[in-house]
Amino acid sequence: MTTCRLSQLISPAFSESHRAVKSGAVNELVEKGGRGSAKSSYISLELILLLLQHRECHAVVLRKVGNTLRTSVYAQVCWAIAELGLSSRFKCTVSPMECTYLPTGQKILFFGLDDPGKLKSIKVPFGYIGLAWFEELDQFDGPEQVRNVEQSLFRGGPYSFCFKSFNPPAMARNWANKYVLEPKAGRMVHHSTYLTTPPEWLGPKFLADAEHLKETSDTAYRHEYLGEVVGSGSAVFDNLRMEPITGKQIADFDYHYFGQDWGWYPDPNHFAGCAYDSGTRTLYIYEEFRGWRQSNAAWAGKIRHHMDDLILADPGSGGDRNVGDFRDYGFRMREAQKGPNSVAYGIRWLQALTAIVIDPARCPETAKEFSEYEYERDPKTGEVLEGYPDAANHSIDAVRYALEPVWKRRGK
Repeated sequence: MTTCRLSQLISPAFSESHRAVKSGAVNELVEKGGRGSAKSSYISLELILLLLQHRECHAVVLRKVGNTLRTSVYAQVCWAIAELGLSSRFKCTVSPMECTYLPTGQKILFFGLDDPGKLKSIKVPFGYIGLAWFEELDQFDGPEQVRNVEQSLFRGGPYSFCFKSFNPPAMARNWANKYVLEPKAGRMVHHSTYLTTPPEWLGPKFLADAEHLKETSDTAYRHEYLGEVVGSGSAVFDNLRMEPITGKQIADFDYHYFGQDWGWYPDPNHFAGCAYDSGTRTLYIYEEFRGWRQSNAAWAGKIRHHMDDLILADPGSGGDRNVGDFRDYGFRMREAQKGPNSVAYGIRWLQALTAIVIDPARCPETAKEFSEYEYERDPKTGEVLEGYPDAANHSIDAVRYALEPVWKRRGK
């Protein structure tokens, strides 16, 4: 298989993913995105390429429900085999559902997790299972189920690689949406859309349908075709951008703001580091510290590198005593000025920003809280209630305190 030929099969959107897999820089690749992004096509090709490179490996492809395999992942893998010009070297059967690479006897097996007994009884003729693909990741029962399957599959051999793919559900609280925000060594998360797929691969009807939905329902378009987490209409923040913030960006920010929310248990201590671009009305959140049952002395050790920075802290929860301690330690810390309606005013200011950019690798807890923060609903009527929930908002509070000098300016 030549590089030129591969470039005709793999969408340009996946060049970075392909390089990472080929170089061995990662051992887990999560491909998420909207319709027509070609992520399943790409993974099916990459799966075959890895199988050929590791002659002792076998592969398992999984979906939540077994009766969806034949018309989805099985058909997709058969397509990849044909496109790679390997049809004569593979034997593909549906009973049992498997694809066997004839020169070595390596197998690609297909299973649904609605019958876990079959998975436990997997036997391969030699070697070990080193490759796995979870398609429609969000349809599985949760991270525990996926982790248990991985532990069952990857039990031996020097090499393993896991692919996971899905269209992000609308709700941020869905476990798969949370999963991609959790940093993990060896994992790469990549997002793609139909806009990065060569148009001729999609055809005029697909493109026309996407454009029609864009014109008639922007939210549905963003969810279905762009793969965005759009919520259920009750998300407090609809201006979030989850993306890396580089060290150079942080160094180049003109002003930095720092906030501290106090807690012990079950509420945590939370420290936030931010920057604000007034020209574009964009907030950047690039630093967090979080901990439970932390004494002031221990917490001071964690944030000691900010001793000379102004830190605005929660005046409640014994804030005056806590701030006093930190001043004794030599910190430039003072209490935020809570006043009537200050919570609502601060959150409304955050909502009105052009964008709130959060680096999910640097600030996983912040990314989780901001994206999952939703208005409460009346349990009987389902109607959205006034006010903002006072729960799971520790990073939000810390950011409000940090930016108090900005949002309290008259006219802001």
